Amino acid sequence: MSTPTDERTAPALDGEVEMTYREAVNAALDDCLAADSAVVFLGEDVGNEGGVYKTNVGLAERYGERVINTPICENGFTGVALGMAVMGMRPIVEFMFADFMPTAGDAIVNQLPKYRFMSGGQLSAPVTLRVVSGAGTRFGTQHTASGESWFMSQPGMRIAAAGTPAAAYELLQAAVRSDDPTIVHEHRLLYLRKGMVRRGAVADIGKASIEREGTDVTIVATMLMVQRSLQAAELLADEGISTEVIDLRWIRPLDVETVASSAEKTGRLLIVEEQPHDGGWGATLVSRLTMAGTSMSTRPRCVSLPDDMLMPFAAPLEDAVMPSVERIADGVRASLMS
Repeated sequence: MSTPTDERTAPALDGEVEMTYREAVNAALDDCLAADSAVVFLGEDVGNEGGVYKTNVGLAERYGERVINTPICENGFTGVALGMAVMGMRPIVEFMFADFMPTAGDAIVNQLPKYRFMSGGQLSAPVTLRVVSGAGTRFGTQHTASGESWFMSQPGMRIAAAGTPAAAYELLQAAVRSDDPTIVHEHRLLYLRKGMVRRGAVADIGKASIEREGTDVTIVATMLMVQRSLQAAELLADEGISTEVIDLRWIRPLDVETVASSAEKTGRLLIVEEQPHDGGWGATLVSRLTMAGTSMSTRPRCVSLPDDMLMPFAAPLEDAVMPSVERIADGVRASLMS
């Protein structure tokens, strides 16, 4: 039986080290499994040669039967994870593609977020869903979704998205320690991205991260779009434009306060998202800011996927659809001119 969340002790901080995003995921999984015998890890091919994306290297060898290969049946093994959770375990479930989440829709919508409520608080469902998301790898329209906003309207569910190696490590640590079911999105194009990671650090739930400070425009982004926004900010700096870049980190709950403070400081807001804007976290964030009376000198803008187009398979078309560094920079320029 795992100890209560508030009594958990994170591993000792050993200072920051440079890791790839992939290594940060592996370190977080390793630390969670080492810290608590109630943590188990399951999914398709998670124990085979380090997993499909090599994020799981060494885990099956170190933790044996606590790393479980499953059949190709997302609703089945997510339901099994729920059963494990209500019996006192803390399962981590890997989804090979975000596109596969709808096949586990019953577990994600009707079971995991509702179990504590339906049991009158007697039981919780501390299940972490690790979801590999995003386009750019030529997998076609059925294997490229970010899926980050699909379940954000579900009370009882927490949703995170990692835009840096530090976020990949810290968000997974926070998710496994939480008594609420949590979806953590990783972007497959970020796995080789390097950054500084503090081993043992745990993210604050519902708190965004300011990755670059600026005074002229605020960009809010998630996952791969954080990196492209930072690249755009570097490009714009050569033009004398100072851009603040926020990694939203949490889609549910949204950190409206941090974004509002930044947007009021710069007077301008650009949402950058790898999904259609309609029905997504960007539209919700703009709505929340508007209702809160956030003062800006110009209307918010958005750089996103087209609302009426599926992701193409052809490489040039996929690249054209994805928000690029150039499109983000153009969005900032347009905001300054309006």
